[in-house]
Amino acid sequence: MLKKLIAVVFITLSVSCGKQTKWNVNDYGALADGKTVNTKAIQNTIDACAKAGGGTVVLEGGTFVSGTLLLKDHVTLHIKENSTLLGSSNPNDYQSIDAFVDATGQLRGKCLVGAIDAKNVAITGKGTIDGQGHLFTRAKVKETLKKLGQKEKVDEVKTNNNKALYAGGKVGNFDRPFLLRLVRVNGVQLKDIHLRQPAAWTVHFFQCTNFLVDGIDIHSHANKNNDAIDIDSSTHGEIKNCTIDSGDDAICFKSTSPKPSSDVVVKKCKIKSEWGAIKFGTESMGDFTNITIKDCFIHDTRGGGIKILSVDGANINNVCIENIEMTNVEMPIFIRLGERRLVYRDAKRQPVGTINNVTIRNVKATTRSIENSRVNPSTGFFFTGTPNHKIGSIELEDIQITLSGKGTAEDAKIVVPENETQYPEFTKLGATPAYGMYARHIKQLKTKNIRFHLKAKDQREEVVLVDVN
Repeated sequence: MLKKLIAVVFITLSVSCGKQTKWNVNDYGALADGKTVNTKAIQNTIDACAKAGGGTVVLEGGTFVSGTLLLKDHVTLHIKENSTLLGSSNPNDYQSIDAFVDATGQLRGKCLVGAIDAKNVAITGKGTIDGQGHLFTRAKVKETLKKLGQKEKVDEVKTNNNKALYAGGKVGNFDRPFLLRLVRVNGVQLKDIHLRQPAAWTVHFFQCTNFLVDGIDIHSHANKNNDAIDIDSSTHGEIKNCTIDSGDDAICFKSTSPKPSSDVVVKKCKIKSEWGAIKFGTESMGDFTNITIKDCFIHDTRGGGIKILSVDGANINNVCIENIEMTNVEMPIFIRLGERRLVYRDAKRQPVGTINNVTIRNVKATTRSIENSRVNPSTGFFFTGTPNHKIGSIELEDIQITLSGKGTAEDAKIVVPENETQYPEFTKLGATPAYGMYARHIKQLKTKNIRFHLKAKDQREEVVLVDVN
């Protein structure tokens, strides 16, 4: 009997002395009723977890409405299956962190879940984070605030470079919240979570290091600028096993600061986009180096399958894209070196950038029908530098592209404009005089085993090279 008592006391002491590893938001007053705004209760849970040295904050049992939540060092936000973190409809429930102005002249900074200057944070679980982005049009916000009897709190960003901004130097202060925003975080993990309907970008990594995105599912079509994953001046990361359906760019490398985005691998993702499936730019002040994209399936994409753009000074170097299948894609591969040179975050204006050592191999693609394309007729490859700034080296190997055809004799006479400083989109440049590949201003272009197949007759040339070695 005495031995049993001692054993019970030992176990009790062991449990009571053990470190707490999980914090349930319900214990801090959060209500999963889909109505109560739980920002304070959930943030208090996160803060308590961080104060104790870190652990896991758990949401389970229903729908938790909240405004901005900021993760702290060593904290994991775990949303269990059949549970939802739902963004508040009130724009005043959101905080702005490290605000900046993007290439469209729009103020950015607010988010539903964020972290700034932190380390080792994570968002996991098979639950859902939903931003209710459809409620953040100007009309809907005005309607919401009227019902609440509130005025919108406007955060103005101060900049010395308004004249350098896109859209004539005008800054729009209507700041639609991102879903997730990680700023200068060392060690980030996003795993298994379902991300739904942000008001703007879905996931934004800015100047982060050592990040992993694994097995997440994104559906982002509720508003404008609905990018899925933006890697912005961030390094040493991996994105894999993700399913993405986005209204704007799906996986996008950016640099809204002079710091690079580098040493990133993207693999085994299934991607659908209305603008660009895999994209480098347009915001491109810092370099893009040592980036690998492989084993991905791109489908039903209205914009480009792969777009590599340096227009604000980025030096793009050592990019490998391989083992890619595309179906129903408007422009399979578009590469553009331009001279736009926008400035972000009051940084120094950069000189015109470069594009070098880009390898694309083992790609099979089928383009969209002419009726469903914005540029008619279509082209498989469209590469262009400028007369004074040539693209460096591009190597293409083992690529098959099936195209709609239907180019006319008049289309074969098209002269593609230079548009060196314009927004770098193939729709701005228009159709080309080639159905297979149009390449211009390139120092070195190597091709091996490239095949183009036509569904209908096309009177344009298969390949047109202008100022290409």
